[in-house]
Amino acid sequence: MGNGKSMKLLSLAEELKSNSYPGRGIVLGKSEDGKTAVAAYFIMGRSVNSRNRIFVEDGEGIRTQAFDPAKLVDPSLVIYAPVRVLGNKTIVTNGDQTDTIYEGMDKQMTFEQSLRSREFEPDAPNYTPRISGVMHIEGGKYNYALSILKSSDQNPESCSRFTFAYEKPIAGEGRFIHTYMGDGDPLPSFEGEPKRVKIEGDIDSFTKTVWESLNEENKVSLFVRFIDVETGAYETRIVNKNQK
Repeated sequence: MGNGKSMKLLSLAEELKSNSYPGRGIVLGKSEDGKTAVAAYFIMGRSVNSRNRIFVEDGEGIRTQAFDPAKLVDPSLVIYAPVRVLGNKTIVTNGDQTDTIYEGMDKQMTFEQSLRSREFEPDAPNYTPRISGVMHIEGGKYNYALSILKSSDQNPESCSRFTFAYEKPIAGEGRFIHTYMGDGDPLPSFEGEPKRVKIEGDIDSFTKTVWESLNEENKVSLFVRFIDVETGAYETRIVNKNQK
C-alpha cells in the first residue's frame, strides 16, 4: 500500500468468473489510451423467460427482444430498451427506466431527479434493483454516473437510492455495478459502491474478455460501445448466446 494508492484496480474478468450469477451488469469507464468512453451492459438469466432474449440495434440504442416469441411468458420485465442516446448523453439501464431517464433529462431534469419516480422491480421476493448509468460527452470532456435503486434488504416497504458520479475518469479504469451479489433464493441485491475495475484492450478484445468471463449457463447477451471522446463517433458490439 506504500505508494499512496488506496485501492487496487480489480480485474473485471475475475469479478465475473468468480460470480455465477451477477444478474445484469453495467460497466462504464475509459479506454487504456484515454481516447474512448467505454460502456458494457450484460444480461443473464435463470428462467426460460429470461434466457429467451437477444439484443438488437434500435436507432442509436438497443432493445431486447424474444429469441423465440412462442416462449415469451411475461414481457413486462424482460422486454425493454437497455440503451438510448439523448444528444451527447448515452443512457444504459437494466429496465424500462431507460425511458424514464431519457424523458426526464429531455425536460432538463437531472439523472437523479428523473429516477425519483421509480424504484426496484416488483419481482417479489427478489425485488431486483434497478441499475442505471449515464455517460456525458461534450467538447472532448467526458463524465459518467451510476445509480442503484434497491429495497432495504428485501423489504419492499423501503427504497434506498444511491447515485455515484465520476468526473474526469482515468484512462484504463471503469466502474462496475450489477444487480445481485451472487446466486441465491431470494437473490441478494448488490451492495456497496460500484467496483473499480481495469478497462483493457480495444473494443474486440474487451468484448471477448467480458463475454468469455460470464457464466456459460446463465449468460444471455452483451452490449459494448466505445465512444470517441473528441468526435462522439462510436463503435458497437453485440453478442447473443441465442443466435438466429
